[in-house]
Amino acid sequence: MTDSRDKILHAAGPVFAKKGYKSATVREICQIAEVNVAAVNYYFGDKESLYIETVKHATRSLQAKIPLPNWSDDAGPEIRLRGMIRTLLTRLLSDAAPWEQQLMMREVLHPTAACRAMAEEYFRPHFELLLGILNQLLPADTPEHKRRQIGFSIVGQCVHYRLAAGAVEMLTPDNERQYFEIESLAKHIADFTLASIASGCQIAESDSRPLESRL
Repeated sequence: MTDSRDKILHAAGPVFAKKGYKSATVREICQIAEVNVAAVNYYFGDKESLYIETVKHATRSLQAKIPLPNWSDDAGPEIRLRGMIRTLLTRLLSDAAPWEQQLMMREVLHPTAACRAMAEEYFRPHFELLLGILNQLLPADTPEHKRRQIGFSIVGQCVHYRLAAGAVEMLTPDNERQYFEIESLAKHIADFTLASIASGCQIAESDSRPLESRL
């Protein structure tokens, strides 16, 4: 990777994160990168391709700044689940990777062509890792769709504290704020998930009949 290509990617990240794909301009990115506008076409082809590569760069940068735990071979699934949840919350809520978080959340909420690339390169491998951990905790006969529902439930709880941060802050008394920091939230979500699995309440098949036929 050349210096100019690196400069463009590093400049594009914060600009796309702040303004979005449509409002960001190649000219502004190139001014920040201190390269000629023609360099974008040379290295990336066009603005859309630059954006897709920038989103990919964001996922790699986020993982480098906030990596997954380095589990030992004998680490059990409970430990791995807690570490996975803590890492996800840290990536969502900490200030360690601000533009990466902002750009990725923008892409999730307002998906473009880059969303599929992000899903394949970042979301899918992490979700498969989460499912692998859950497979060690769930009964062997748990249906595949139920495993995915539980996985999405875990992710959804974590993402909630990013998307609804303002509402959470308004609804939380000052003397309870410490319970909504990353470590406390990670413990709560992990404890809640493990307790649900242990009780079987999330594993049992739900009744798919229409409500009126169950009354």
